Amino acid sequence: MNKLPSFSQIKMENPLDFYPEELPGVKEALEKNDQAGAAEKIQEYLEKKDKIPLNIGITGESGAGKSTFINAFRGVDNRDEQAAPTGIVETTMEITQYPHPNYPNVLFWDLPGIGTTNFPADEYLKLVEFEKFDFFVIISDTRFRENDVKLAQEIQKMEKKFYFVRSKIDNDVNAEKRSQRDFSLEGSLGKIKENCIEGLETGGIKSPKVFLVSSFDLHLYDFPCLQKTLEKELPAHKRDALLFSMPNINMEIINKKKEAFQAQIKWYSVGSAAVAGVPIPWLSVGVDLTLMVKAVTDYEVGFGLNESSLERLSSTAGVPYDELCAVLQSPLAAEKITTDLILKVLSHFTGTTALMAAEEGSRFIPIFGLPVAMSLSFATTYRALSLFLNMLADDAQRVFKKALVCLFPFKWSHICEGIEYISKQQTNTYTLLCAHKIKQNLRDLKSLNFQRVFKFNFPLRLYSFSQLPKH
Repeated sequence: MNKLPSFSQIKMENPLDFYPEELPGVKEALEKNDQAGAAEKIQEYLEKKDKIPLNIGITGESGAGKSTFINAFRGVDNRDEQAAPTGIVETTMEITQYPHPNYPNVLFWDLPGIGTTNFPADEYLKLVEFEKFDFFVIISDTRFRENDVKLAQEIQKMEKKFYFVRSKIDNDVNAEKRSQRDFSLEGSLGKIKENCIEGLETGGIKSPKVFLVSSFDLHLYDFPCLQKTLEKELPAHKRDALLFSMPNINMEIINKKKEAFQAQIKWYSVGSAAVAGVPIPWLSVGVDLTLMVKAVTDYEVGFGLNESSLERLSSTAGVPYDELCAVLQSPLAAEKITTDLILKVLSHFTGTTALMAAEEGSRFIPIFGLPVAMSLSFATTYRALSLFLNMLADDAQRVFKKALVCLFPFKWSHICEGIEYISKQQTNTYTLLCAHKIKQNLRDLKSLNFQRVFKFNFPLRLYSFSQLPKH
């Protein structure tokens, strides 16, 4: 069970000490005893933060895989009715926006291929209104061509950020495996990236940022690096919009989302304390519950634990919905968040409900009643939201592990025995080396050390399981 933060961790002595510095006017309102004004400013800030727009332009030549990349980024299966249409021919004939299914403020713009009949290269930038985008992803499924270079140079003149994505890298890897006797994943990926960089530098692009991506396997190759680069280079006020819209492709993203949500708890807690300073009985409790419903709903959606997100994950990962739900332990996951549900969960934690009761009782203490009520309200909201956040973050990790394990539905003992069998039957040095890598990957996979596992693209795929001993 998750532990509630202690009072010493919350430092509840004076809620005024914990007003978020990025919220102008809150401290001044609290210092003037204008609690209602402070609460209103915090509410306005939270509403504006949820609506910060993020416009991502996805462009490149026809058939490069732009639509598939957009669908993968949004966590939507290509066959979903919300998906950007894909095909072996150019399917993007006009500028089309695709909002993130959970965050409508995050818009992915599927731009027609540069050089098509309706969008000639020399008029492309003007026709797609490039000035409205926060950054651009230029996609190619082979080498980057002259039009890609021209496009990047024009974007650079506009002082916008752009990133090159070499798509369909899984196709190249599979082709290399079939055609090379001594295949090396690292070597092949290195050559592909080096070739892309050389071509772009020859065209006049200095230090181009190239990322090798498979839209069907975002957890592999360079997509995690792309995510980190985008997060680092975006303006601070837009980073959370990008982070929360990211699919949970690794544990690091889940942990970053948790950290971002944890940082927001102070806003809700100060808002709760401000309302507690208004001398109206039971107003604070009602507002606290409303704030908690909003915050917990954000956690559920951000971690992909609402019903629609789990259904999409079931479709894209090929894991039955019921199996994903079976690993959930929090009573908040995959549920509609309401005040009744919040109260029901809180009822199991007597310390928090006692604080809520004490807050209302303290109002009747002469002179010191309202300041005490404000401190108690701050502590109650902080403790409760920290608890809910921990519960849902843990469930997000469980769902992620379940989806991953379903990709490799074998008994660990059987796989290990099979690898030992291969090692004993073969004397070829390369085969023994691969067997050693597989055993290392098994250990890493069980401990969720994905950085090492996917460095070799999970070498188990090099073998046919028909070679393993039967059980």
